[in-house]
Order: sequence, then C-alpha cells, then structure tokens
Amino acid sequence: MFQNIRNRLLLSYLLILASVLGVFIIGIRLIFAHSLTEQISQKLTVLGQGASGNAEWENNHLKIDNDFRLQELLNKSQSLEWFDKQGNSILKQGKFVITIPFSQNILVQIQQGNPDIQSITLPIIDSDYGQLIGYVRVSQSLEELEETLTKLDWVLGISMIIALMGSGIGAIILTNQAMQPIEESFQRLKQFTADASHELRNPLMVIDSNVSVSLKYAEGMRKTDQESFEAIASATDQMINLTEDLLILARADRVNLLKKEKVNLVSILEQLIKLNHTKIKTKNLDLQLNFSENLFIFSDSLKLERLFSNLIDNAIYYTPKSGIIYIEGKLKKSSIEIEIKDTGIGIASENLEKIFERFWRADTSRSYWNGGSGLGLAIVQAIVHHHGGTITVSSQLGIGSCFIVSLPIN
Repeated sequence: MFQNIRNRLLLSYLLILASVLGVFIIGIRLIFAHSLTEQISQKLTVLGQGASGNAEWENNHLKIDNDFRLQELLNKSQSLEWFDKQGNSILKQGKFVITIPFSQNILVQIQQGNPDIQSITLPIIDSDYGQLIGYVRVSQSLEELEETLTKLDWVLGISMIIALMGSGIGAIILTNQAMQPIEESFQRLKQFTADASHELRNPLMVIDSNVSVSLKYAEGMRKTDQESFEAIASATDQMINLTEDLLILARADRVNLLKKEKVNLVSILEQLIKLNHTKIKTKNLDLQLNFSENLFIFSDSLKLERLFSNLIDNAIYYTPKSGIIYIEGKLKKSSIEIEIKDTGIGIASENLEKIFERFWRADTSRSYWNGGSGLGLAIVQAIVHHHGGTITVSSQLGIGSCFIVSLPIN
C-alpha cells in the first residue's frame, strides 16, 4: 500500500517537474532561435543596403557597380540578386540564391530545403531623384543556424534528463523520509488493532459461553429475561465476528503468517458450497458450477477459504429467491481465475470503487452490503493482494454482480 503511495507521489513530482522544465526549455529555445534569426536579418539588411548603394539608374536601365567579392559571399553562405522595377532578375551572385518567385510586397522569405535559405528584399532608391529604380534580394543559408539549434536541443535535452534523474533521487529520499512516520503510525495502529482484537476475544468467548449455557437451561427464566439473553447472545456473536475480521485484516500482510501448501481450489469451493447448502436450498437458488479440471495452487488454504467464503456468502445473501449463482474456475497460463457471478440486486456504478473500503456502506435504500461487519470485501481484497493476485468487479443495479479473482499459480 505504502509503496504504491510512494510511486504515485514520485511520479506526480517528476511529471510536474518535467512539465515545468519542458515549458522552460521550450521558452529558452524559442527565444534563442528568435534572437539568432533577428541577427541574421540584421546582417542581411546591412548587406542589402550596401549592395543597393552600388546600383544606379543609367540610360533607363539599372546599372550594378558590384564591389562585393564572390568568394566572400560564398564563405559567409550568402548571395545577392538584383531586380529591375518590373521584378525581372538582372544579376545573381553567390551559391545560396532562393528560387521563390520575386515579390515586391514580401520583405522576408524563407525557402524550405536542404539547407533552408532566408532572404530579405530591399528597394533600391536613386540617390539623385529619389525614385525607385529596382530591388536587391539578399539571401543566406540557415545551415549554421540549424546546427546551432540542434546542439542547443541536445544540451537542453541532456540537461533536462540529468535534472530529472537528480531530482528523482532527491524525491525518493524525501518521499521515504515523509512516509516513514506515516508508516510507523500505521504499523502501531495495526498492532494496536491486532492486540485489542486478540484481547477482546477471550472475554467475548466467556460471555458467549455463559449466555449459551443460560439459554440452554432456561426453564426457570422469565420470558423477558430470555429475550434479553438472546439479544446479548446476538450482540456477542456480532462482536466476535467483528474482532475476528479486524484481527484478520491486521495480520493480512504478515508474510510469516502465510502458510503455503498445495491447495485444490475446486475442493475448497465445493466444501464451501456444501456448508451453504441449507441457505441455497431455502432460497431455491440455481447454483451452476463449471470446473474443467482440478485447480491447484501453492497458497494458504485457510485464507483462501475465508476469501471465497465471503464472496459466496455475499452472493447467496444478496441474490433474491429463485435467482442464479454461477461459479467458474479457469486455468490460465500462469494464474487461476475464479469467477463468482449472481443475479442479485447489483451495485450502483458510483459505488464500485468504494465497496472494498473498510466499514463503507452505501445508501440503505439501495445498499448491496447491508448487514455484517462491513469488512468482508476488505478482507477479500487484502487476502488477494497478499497472494499477489487481483480482484475485479462489475455490476449493474437490478441485474447482478460479477467478481473475478485471479491468483498466481506459484
């Protein structure tokens, strides 16, 4: 139980931390990428302004006086392209010239490819007349930018993993420290419950035996006294059952009390059916059994008897007269599956998650678990979990319930 709580706390902590770190890393990455892109845009703008200064209008034509050395453009993975006023290409220099059609209205363009190329288009204004005489488009490969961002992604990813690993180790230590006093308190409470239940059994047995003797020889007893003794006997029986249930729950997860031996589940179930034969006959229930073969398991026979006794008792008690109880045993690859199904009054869907809670009871007008100590299914779940198995339940109001117990063979 506490290990599951530890795991949930650790997982919740790591998920929250991973979410915060993820948002932080994405923010850093976006800001860094935007900053690098802005720097490239500024460099291209300066280069374009310098190139536009070397263009002039002569004889109704755009004349380029190019002072930019081609090798320098190639070394910087840049290129230049000049256009006239109509958008016709006049001159290209450099390797990374984009092939996107020229547009007078789009300032920045990015061409997807290997590598990506970013370009900026600037107008060329005649310095003498202040008229538009053409355009210059400056381009640069984004390969270096992509390599830088890839390195950044690796650094941020590795940093996040290291941070999560370090935080996970710290979270395990802190979780253990936080859970330790809770576990100690829980163990003391369980020990107190076990001790109290054990100590209460003796005086209750004394009361029960004395009341039984008094009722056996009730010839000289007044009728009102006899009724009082019968009430005392009934209350004593309830108290004995309650203390026995509390004692079982308190000792349910003690490994040294789990006596393992080869057990035939079919024999246990058949014996329990014989013990409840009178109840089944009284209610005229149709009991259907389906065991394809003997089902052997290494386990504690007494605990398994209590487990299936509680489930069968519930099925009998909450199935109306002339109802059907179906019990089936299946041998799986590494487990044995026992299904106990009835046509009882069923359980409301909103209560399915609560039925294994100790002392939990539904609304009495729609209750499936009236009577008893309220610990029957809690005991069932504790025994199943102690054996390393699972128990599932499905139910519908007015139709019935189905409990499936799966126990590992070894």
